Amino acid sequence: MKLVSLLIVAYLLGAIPNGVWIGKAFFKTDIRQAGSGNIGTTNTYRVLGPYAGTVVMVLDIAKGTVATLLPIWGHVTTGLGHATPLLFGLFAVLGHTVSVFDHFKGGKAVATSAGMLLAYNPLMFGIAAGLWVCLIYWTSMVSLASMIAFTLITLISLFFHDIYLTGIALILTLFIFYRHRSNIRRIRQGTESMVPFGRGFRRRSSKG
Repeated sequence: MKLVSLLIVAYLLGAIPNGVWIGKAFFKTDIRQAGSGNIGTTNTYRVLGPYAGTVVMVLDIAKGTVATLLPIWGHVTTGLGHATPLLFGLFAVLGHTVSVFDHFKGGKAVATSAGMLLAYNPLMFGIAAGLWVCLIYWTSMVSLASMIAFTLITLISLFFHDIYLTGIALILTLFIFYRHRSNIRRIRQGTESMVPFGRGFRRRSSKG
């Protein structure tokens, strides 16, 4: 019973639409009706600005982190052993992408997945964050940077000899690519939105 209850809590944590609630409460704006329509960090930055975007990013990461730590705090054990926290992290990711608070819609789960990694393997999180920042600068595209970073982290996870970590990383990578289908089309067409800095932005600006 405790296992089921805490898994529900993990899902509900992940389901909290921070971008939507902050937009409505402080900016009288529904970010689902502006920009890309997504409820995550990138669209919050685009619609509400950098301060709100940063807050949403931190909160979305925290959702994954707290959910992943629930079985440790609650002394819950399963047949998965040390990988039990990953199960709870996945429920948070599920909540973020299929939110009961957002008509079972949601975001793309990049930040929430990162939060899960932070709780499970802080070293891997540090590597992932470093890669993501470098890729953002190189590509100037959050979507492309996220997809490449997840792919590289899956490959790097092989060196940690943790089959659960590698398996979850692969699943999340495939899921991230699936959730970014429209972004991939725009990247191919050369119309994907860019952050206003970095090499990619400068290249596009020079062509314009």
